[in-house]
Formats: sequence, C-alpha cells, structure tokens
Amino acid sequence: MVENKNVALCIVLSIVTCGIYGIVWFISLNDDVNRVSNEPNPTSGGIAFLLTLVTCGIYGFYWAYKQGEKLDRAENNNSSSGVLYLVLTFFGLGIVAYALMQDRLNKSFSSTQQG
Repeated sequence: MVENKNVALCIVLSIVTCGIYGIVWFISLNDDVNRVSNEPNPTSGGIAFLLTLVTCGIYGFYWAYKQGEKLDRAENNNSSSGVLYLVLTFFGLGIVAYALMQDRLNKSFSSTQQG
C-alpha cells in the first residue's frame, strides 16, 4: 500500500528536524513510486539514498529525473516531469521536487482508491 502523506507536514518536519525527516521522506517516496510504477527490479529507497550520499549528490539528479519518468509511465502520461524535477533539484529546490512528487503520488493513490 502507498501511504498518503500530508505534503505541508512533510516539508515542516524536514525543516524542523534539520533534514533528518527529509531523508526518511526521500526513502519512503522512492519506495512508494516503485510500488505505483510496477518497475522490474527497482532501486530501493535505502540504496538510492546511499548512492546519493556516496556520489556527493550526483545520483540525486539522476534519481529526480527517473522518478518523474516513473510517475509519468504510472499515470500513462506523455509529459516529461523528470526534466522539471531535475531542474528543481539542480537549483537546490529538491524539497519542492519531493513535494510535487508526493502530491502526484497522493492524487494517483486516491484515484485508484476510489476506482
């Protein structure tokens, strides 16, 4: 099951905990997108975080782009959200990219719950 999270609360907790909750949110967001997208052999949230840490953030750019692609495929959408998430992450607005991903995930999850 994909957990429907309050985006504003996730942002506030990330700020209040000096980024610790942001790590938890990153891992959870990755795993939830993997569940929704049904990708074969997806990278787990823990491994994605570890790769981002080891590569000094470079993997985080790739991760943001791939998350957009996965969400687009899961929604059968032909847009390129990955580029938006990549640009936001590049300019230091990764938390905004997380919020947008979580919002799309929440909307996708609630639409499958009703249908």
